Amino acid sequence: MSKLIASAAIRASHSLFKQAEEMLEKAIAEKGKDHIFEFPDTAFYLPQIYALTAFPVKTLADMKVALEMAREMLHDEPEEKLWKPYLGEALDSGMATLFCEEIILALRYLNGQEPVTDPETGYVYNGFITDTIQRNLGIQLVDGRMPGFAAIIGAAPDDDTAVKIVRELQEKNILTFLSGTAKDKSGKVTNVTQQLLRKNVELGWDTYIVPLGPDTEHTLYALDWSIRASMIFGGNKPGDYKAHLKYTRDRVFAFAMVLGELDDVKWSTGAGAINMGYPAIADTDVPVIHPTGVCTYEEVEKELDHDKIVQRAFE
Repeated sequence: MSKLIASAAIRASHSLFKQAEEMLEKAIAEKGKDHIFEFPDTAFYLPQIYALTAFPVKTLADMKVALEMAREMLHDEPEEKLWKPYLGEALDSGMATLFCEEIILALRYLNGQEPVTDPETGYVYNGFITDTIQRNLGIQLVDGRMPGFAAIIGAAPDDDTAVKIVRELQEKNILTFLSGTAKDKSGKVTNVTQQLLRKNVELGWDTYIVPLGPDTEHTLYALDWSIRASMIFGGNKPGDYKAHLKYTRDRVFAFAMVLGELDDVKWSTGAGAINMGYPAIADTDVPVIHPTGVCTYEEVEKELDHDKIVQRAFE
């Protein structure tokens, strides 16, 4: 495991933990610890936490308990001069990040900040993926009609490249989730959702192009979709984390495509996704990681040629 990646994943897990802790303390002070929260149209509470721990987060007090579970997975950043294998610490940090992101997004819903409305276009992102959509489309994911899903994080160098990449995925019947931002080749901070909207590309479930939100943390909604498939279609029980992670690795074909520069949160969210068996491919010169036993395919790969990146993701 690259020290650069491990350090980034660990730093972000601490940062997101602090953010979640501060948001939760504020919410408890305003609404009380017994205030009830539910994501819209789901029977799975906070799905990632529920699937992996069997703990149903129903109230703000429950979120505090779940956050302590995340704390137990935090690690110190690697020392400057001491080399050691960092894979375990990085994967723990990635899972802590997913727990913290789920709590942060839940609190955003509680505060009326989700789903997000794009300030540039007025487009309303999808936000949390409901159980109804899960059951309607999820069966296509497990029976092979929909080969898998891609989570595109960031922004392409330009609008035309964004369209080209997404169209290639559409042609392969790949469900594409969009999240995060990055700088395009002109230096403007944007994202693939905005790039597609500028080119009048139709977005939504019918076209298999689903913008989840403008932040990297919104990628969590796609991972929630995946982990619920293990419970709904795989029949795996809440708390059987080994069965869930094996199911997502072996039965759900998925990958992340990171376009543009990577920051700590992208690396840490990616480490969380690797726990679920999902590799990542980037269009920048990132460290390539090919450990075995976690993902079926390479964990982190790169392809700088945008004409080849979709095909490379399938190899």
